[in-house]
Amino acid sequence: MLRLGCHESLPKLVAALQETFQFTLSREYSSATQLDEAATGGIRTIGDLPLPRFVPTQRRQRPVPIQLAEAIRQVKASKHAKFDEAIDLAINLGIDPRRGDQMVRGAVSLPHGTGKSVRICVFANDEAAEAARAAGADIVGSEDLILEIQQSGGSGLAFDKCVATPDLMPKLGKIARILGPRGLMPNPKLGTVTTNVTEAIHSLKRGRVEFRADKGAVVHAAVGRCSFDEEQVYANIGALASALLSARPKGVKGSGSGGYLLKASLSSTMGAGVPVSVASLVQAAQVSKHGAGAA
Repeated sequence: MLRLGCHESLPKLVAALQETFQFTLSREYSSATQLDEAATGGIRTIGDLPLPRFVPTQRRQRPVPIQLAEAIRQVKASKHAKFDEAIDLAINLGIDPRRGDQMVRGAVSLPHGTGKSVRICVFANDEAAEAARAAGADIVGSEDLILEIQQSGGSGLAFDKCVATPDLMPKLGKIARILGPRGLMPNPKLGTVTTNVTEAIHSLKRGRVEFRADKGAVVHAAVGRCSFDEEQVYANIGALASALLSARPKGVKGSGSGGYLLKASLSSTMGAGVPVSVASLVQAAQVSKHGAGAA
């Protein structure tokens, strides 16, 4: 028992009480954990509660990028869905999407198409409207069609791409808020604002793909179906990679693919992504460019 005189200071009393309490608690804690550890087969507990323990984490090793031809082979072999899965390519770019001078956007005609039927809407008048119907446009109209889309608010749009003649572009401003967020607004840079609607429709029907870098500087594009031959998918990817290299912004450091094409991944609709080496993408782009030049 502690005995302190009146002349003893209060801090000494508090320190003595703390020392006694800690010694008693540590002795009881040690005996309790030894009994519980023996009763629970090596797991340290106090009562029914297990004590936390350090478990070292093991990092999963990232798969090594492989050649494009091997990646296509793996994606086609891993197909397990009952429908014909699409094959998608995702490429990380070394750009800053917040800067206007580093925005990557464009379109490319895939030599073997995407395997998907495209519904096309054409805004045109008179002779251009007749040419659009003859070329196979699904929907053709002018001011009446614009009014119909405006009144519906964009619900139930039965088309995937839009083409317009230059004279109707000012009137499309009424439905720009409807078409724009859906990626349907005609754009002269993409060849969808033109007087030659026949050529634009044929290009879209053959498999014209529009690409644009998102907020994460990633470009996603469909490059075919699992039912395609490996050579067809390879040619489509080469055409897309060539278009991306041609659309390289001037503000990006480096040259060629260096600092621009960072990494790529190929996947099917229901399958896992397969990393693809950037060097094999550049090689496919060169093959596509030389083949187009020879043609």
